[in-house]
Amino acid sequence: MTALDKQKTAVVALGGNAITLPGQEDNIANQFANTRNSLAGIIELARAGYNLVVTHGNGPQVGNALLRVELARGRAPELPLGVLVADTEGGMGYMIEQSLQNKLRAEGIDRPVVTLITQMLVNRDDPAILNPTKYVGQFYNEVEATVFSETRGWQMKQDANRGWRRVVPSPAPYKAVAGDTIKKLVADGTVVIAAGGGGIPVYVDDKGDYEGIDAVIDKDLASAVIGNEIGAGILSILTSVDKVALNFGQPDQVELDEITVSQLKEHVTAGHFPPGSMGPKIQAAITFIENGGELVTITSFANAAQAVFGKAGTRIIPG
Repeated sequence: MTALDKQKTAVVALGGNAITLPGQEDNIANQFANTRNSLAGIIELARAGYNLVVTHGNGPQVGNALLRVELARGRAPELPLGVLVADTEGGMGYMIEQSLQNKLRAEGIDRPVVTLITQMLVNRDDPAILNPTKYVGQFYNEVEATVFSETRGWQMKQDANRGWRRVVPSPAPYKAVAGDTIKKLVADGTVVIAAGGGGIPVYVDDKGDYEGIDAVIDKDLASAVIGNEIGAGILSILTSVDKVALNFGQPDQVELDEITVSQLKEHVTAGHFPPGSMGPKIQAAITFIENGGELVTITSFANAAQAVFGKAGTRIIPG
């Protein structure tokens, strides 16, 4: 196995809008087109010789999968959430893998690409398991929410003023089951697509066996864990904005260029990054740097490579 160059190894985390755009019909043709359009930065990094792991979100897709389960209730076997995460990880990985293969070939870049359905280990005693907070699936009225809570054992919460939705646990991952395999593939030059939708949450039971759990893992936290596990120096988080901002959306908004982890923590304490938006990305950045990473970039898809090269985006460094 070739030794990994830490400064030339990056985990690139594609946000949920890489494949499904708000307000656009969510058909497969559009998903493929959006996927192809989101990969330019990854191609630039591959051309520059970076070792790469690509992760991605799956929020809209797993929501659609849950809807299909609901529509088929009583006519087809019900699929648990963990299996739906695996299903979407495979389907979306196929789209990203094929799109990357075609673009790399067109650019004359000889790099193999492979998708790994990734199990992510979580602690079975994680307090988050007893306190579900992650909204999944469709919106319901209060009567429906009460019925589903009683008949299906779902935990339901009101999602702003839009209705009631099912909530599931979102425990913190601490290891990829296939971490060593990912590292070997990446070191040998393969572009690995892994931890789609944060990966499939599993824990180790009393017999030492892996066991799935109906939960979802934050994609950016999973990306940070995999990055640290394989010895990557860079975590690139791609989203819908060019830079992280303080007072986002306000008249006194301030965009951040380069910032240390210590400075970033001060802003977290001041309440600048709420859990529902930039918060998980910032927490992933802190986790990655504090566990050995050297650089986190947060930027838009268009600026993916330029942020790594120091010419765009928000750059988070140790210190």
